[in-house]
Amino acid sequence: MVPNEAVSKQPIIIANGYIRTMTEEPVFTGSILVQGSKIARIVKHSEPLEATGLKELLGVKELDVQIIEAKGKWVLPGFIDAHSHIGIGEEIYQHEGDDVNEMTDPLTPELRALDGINPEDQGFRDARLGGITAAFTSPGSANVIGGTGVVIKTAGRVVEEMIVREPAGLKVAFGENPKVVYGEQKKMPSTRMGTAALLRQALVDAQNYREKLEQGKTDPDKLPERDLGLETINLVLDKKIPLRAHAHRPDDIMTAIRIAREFDVDLVLDHCTEGHKIADLLQKYNYPTVVGPSLINRAKVELKDRTFETPGILAKAGLKVALMTDHSVTPIQYLPLCAALAVRSGMAEEDALKAITIWSAEILGVADRLGSLEEGKDADIVVWTDKPLSLEADASVVLINGQIVKPE
Repeated sequence: MVPNEAVSKQPIIIANGYIRTMTEEPVFTGSILVQGSKIARIVKHSEPLEATGLKELLGVKELDVQIIEAKGKWVLPGFIDAHSHIGIGEEIYQHEGDDVNEMTDPLTPELRALDGINPEDQGFRDARLGGITAAFTSPGSANVIGGTGVVIKTAGRVVEEMIVREPAGLKVAFGENPKVVYGEQKKMPSTRMGTAALLRQALVDAQNYREKLEQGKTDPDKLPERDLGLETINLVLDKKIPLRAHAHRPDDIMTAIRIAREFDVDLVLDHCTEGHKIADLLQKYNYPTVVGPSLINRAKVELKDRTFETPGILAKAGLKVALMTDHSVTPIQYLPLCAALAVRSGMAEEDALKAITIWSAEILGVADRLGSLEEGKDADIVVWTDKPLSLEADASVVLINGQIVKPE
């Protein structure tokens, strides 16, 4: 079952659970009323209530109400993967389902992940079964500028039913990947210097394009031909979307920061694999970080010092941190496991949960709808059989947009 705009009229009550809203409020026993696609009411009560008492407390007048009993279980907002390639990198296909990288030009800002997403990718089902209800998916890191990413729900018949925010960031990449891809083609960039130079020039070209557009308002002869790529980069210059910078090593992280400051644009540091080495410097600049994937082998030089300690160190330094799987590098259903391993490596449990809920939503610019259990927000809710970062926990019931997607 997958949600769509024609949501059920039948109210749903998630009853008697341990509710963790992911706001500053501590865990409490209570119940949640879902109406349509939204959370309508959240109430606290110390004793378990039967259907009649629940309906009275929640102000439900309808006779036909579905009750999900959550006594002894944990109720949290759906988890959010802040960086993945779900839907555009289908794991059971090779070329047929691989739409992650357009490796024909190092500068492709006009590309949109939206146009490559297959909602029938098996990864979406895995995500739902694992309690992940939303994800950021974007082009890969082969290009200096790869295109725009989108925040989507993990259920829907077509991508238009899944969109939460589009575009949600412009993918740029530093380090090994662009220089290897284009160095082999004997094209620029074959060095880190070349990567930085191409990105700077693209930002300058967008600034010039914007100036010509302004001039064209009063002098039509100066109006430039429409350029989809430069239009996209101008969304970054206007701070409507951030740069999502793929950077593992401290030198690449600092190049991303240097360019973001030069052009006064918003920045999210993706991967940040060796960010723990410069946590004090990152604290100074205070850009959000999306850390991972850490549940992988050291597949390339940039991953030689990867550790699950990184997100905890960055969070303790006062940075806003989200966790990622980079699906399908790490299968998306293991996002809670990644959070648990971060806790085992020193991250506070509360911070680890925030890194896959409210902090992730804030970094993605969707916290008005996702990331916490609050009245008026989307009813993306998961009922866990145990504390969600324990190995024993199972996502027994999953709602997206107020519809039950697990059990299917």
